[in-house]
Amino acid sequence: MSNLPIQKVWLDSYDDYCLSQQVQSPEQRKASRAILACKSGGLGVNVSRCSECGHMEFHNNSCRSRSCPNCQGVFKELWVDQRRAEVIDSPYFHVVFTLPHELNPLIYCNQRLLYGLLHQCCAQTLLELSADRHYLGAKPGIIQVLHTWNQELDYHVHMHCIISGGGLTPDRKIRKASSAFFIPVYVLRDKFKGKYLALLDSLYQQEKLVFSSSCHSLQDPREWKRFKNSLYNKDWCPYIKETFNGFGNAIEYLGRYTHRIAISNNRILSVSETEVTFSARGKKPGDPKRQITLSHKEFIRRFLMHVLPSGFQKIRYYGFLNNRMKSRNLKLIFRIQGRQRFRQRYAGMSMAELLKAVWNIDLSICPECGCASMQQLGRSYAPSP
Repeated sequence: MSNLPIQKVWLDSYDDYCLSQQVQSPEQRKASRAILACKSGGLGVNVSRCSECGHMEFHNNSCRSRSCPNCQGVFKELWVDQRRAEVIDSPYFHVVFTLPHELNPLIYCNQRLLYGLLHQCCAQTLLELSADRHYLGAKPGIIQVLHTWNQELDYHVHMHCIISGGGLTPDRKIRKASSAFFIPVYVLRDKFKGKYLALLDSLYQQEKLVFSSSCHSLQDPREWKRFKNSLYNKDWCPYIKETFNGFGNAIEYLGRYTHRIAISNNRILSVSETEVTFSARGKKPGDPKRQITLSHKEFIRRFLMHVLPSGFQKIRYYGFLNNRMKSRNLKLIFRIQGRQRFRQRYAGMSMAELLKAVWNIDLSICPECGCASMQQLGRSYAPSP
């Protein structure tokens, strides 16, 4: 099977998918064009030549789209490396907030607005409770990453949050938690649920929500009230997924989530003329892996559900990591703690140096004669798809 099996699905069936009158947003069409063009030669090539034997190599350019399964590895490594220099000496915790599936139709037709609301409510919940002296009494650093899928590629909106167990107090000192997460889960749950539903209702009252056919009935105020009450009665379940006492381990761990898209090529087991089979985790911890088989059309439909609105920032930073004050806050924290435990490893490296450092891929080695004499001759470009 090709190293790019997801691209093969698009090559085989995307035209038929378009002819089937499936509704696609401009972002979804752009993502599909990028997947089709990636490493195909249509975006230009890099050309290099061995000065010893004359052998020439041509490497097709990638599309660099955040929706493409072929293009995230380098970006992830660079992101993780940048975050290493922001790790402080404290425990770190991985918290996940998940929205009830009853909200899915409403969220899907208001993606930019309600994904943004989820970011806002997760951050406010963590920051407000952390500020309480009963819990931490300080402002932690928070990194949030939005995901919209589950293992079957169904629509499943949730937020991954890495939160430091230490932060700055109002008088600019450091306070740290123990190795146990410092906010009780039931307090986290009630605060988050109340905040999200109150702000969602405010958007409804301001008539800022759009209603598709699948949730058209909610335009009736009586139906909206019933819907809202049913959500209040549900048990929302944020949970603490992981606790880290190895400092930098938290950031390496979060790297698994930051640049991940709905499904990667390495999960694809087979692609036939009409179907795709991919692996999925067991439904419960300890369960064996499962195999999911979908038609090409259904696979494309599910994949495109998770293409984000143009320009939407799925990774956001809060607390002492907020972009405006991050540099000043980190300098203060490192001065108080007496050291900066981690520093960037790849800063200033060229792409060739990065490939060698991370994946031990040496572009200077000629595949024909084995000499370290490959030299780049140039690069051609083509417009973005």
